[in-house]
Amino acid sequence: MAWSTADIPAQAGRVAVVTGGSGGLGLVTATALAARGAHVIMAARSRARALPARDRILAAHPDAVVDVVPLDLAELASVARAAGEILAAHRTIDLLINNAGVMAVPPATTADGFEIHLGVNHLGHWALTAHLLPAIARTPGARVVTLTSGAQHFGRPLDPKTTSRPGYGGWRAYDDSKLANRHFAQGLDRQFRAAGRSARAVTAHPGFANSDLMDRATGAGPRGAIMFPMARRLGMTVERGALSQLRAATDPRVDGGTMVGPRRQISGPPVARRLIRPGAGRAIRALWEFSRDATGLDVDVARALDRPAAHP
Repeated sequence: MAWSTADIPAQAGRVAVVTGGSGGLGLVTATALAARGAHVIMAARSRARALPARDRILAAHPDAVVDVVPLDLAELASVARAAGEILAAHRTIDLLINNAGVMAVPPATTADGFEIHLGVNHLGHWALTAHLLPAIARTPGARVVTLTSGAQHFGRPLDPKTTSRPGYGGWRAYDDSKLANRHFAQGLDRQFRAAGRSARAVTAHPGFANSDLMDRATGAGPRGAIMFPMARRLGMTVERGALSQLRAATDPRVDGGTMVGPRRQISGPPVARRLIRPGAGRAIRALWEFSRDATGLDVDVARALDRPAAHP
C-alpha cells in the first residue's frame, strides 16, 4: 500500500516546528501534523500571511494547537529571535522541518551579505538548528527533516572561493544549496548516533510538485522555461509532494541518514533511500567548516547537550 497521511501516527503531545509553514508544502505539512494532534509552530517570514493560514487550519481542525512565530531565514538576527521565542515556550522539540526556501530568484543577498539561495536554503536553517539543538537532542525520538530537491545532483560542495565570486547565484547557487541540505542532514544524523541520542536527521524531496516555489522563481530563465511547464504537466499536487517530508518526519520505519522522495523521482508515493556517494564524509566536514565560519554558530550535538534547552 502506498503511504499517505492516513499512515501518520498520532502526534498528540509532540511539538513540531515547520519553517515556511504559511504556504505550499509547508502549509500542507503543518495542517497534516496539526490534524494528528501535534502542537505546530508555523515559523514564517510574513505574519500577515501566516495568521490567515493558521486560521484555515483551526477552522478545519478546531482542537488543533497552532502558533505563529516570525522567522526570516535571510537574517540571522531574525533566526535567533525566532529560536528564542520557541525555546521560551518549549523545552523539548520533537520535529523540526526545515522546509522553507527560495529557487531561481533574481540576484540578491541576505541581511548578512550571503547569496540569497545559500543564505535562506542552507545557512538560515543551519542557524535555526544550531539554536534549537539543545531542545532537539534531549527529546527522545526527535527528528530533523531538511528539504532538498533533485537539483542536489547538479550541486557542488560549498567553497568560499566560489560562493564569494561576483556573479555567483541563480540556479548554480540553488543546486549547491540543495546538495548542502542533504549533506547537512547526513552529518547531523551521524552526530546524533555518535552522541548516543535517539534523535535522527532525514532528508526529503518533493519531486515535481506544483508548489508556490515555482511562482516565485522569477529568475528561472531557460532552465525554468523547460522545467516548469513539464512539472505542471507531469508533476504532482502540493498535497502529494508534501508526503515525502511528512513520511520522513513521522514514519518510525524511516531510518536517519536516508532521503525520502517519490518512487519515480519526479512522482509517485514516498519511499526512503540511502544515498552513499564517495567523498561524502569530506564534503560534510567541509560544509561544517564553511557554515561555522559564515554564521559563527556550530551544529554540534555533543556540545549542545552541555547547554541548557533555553535561548541565551
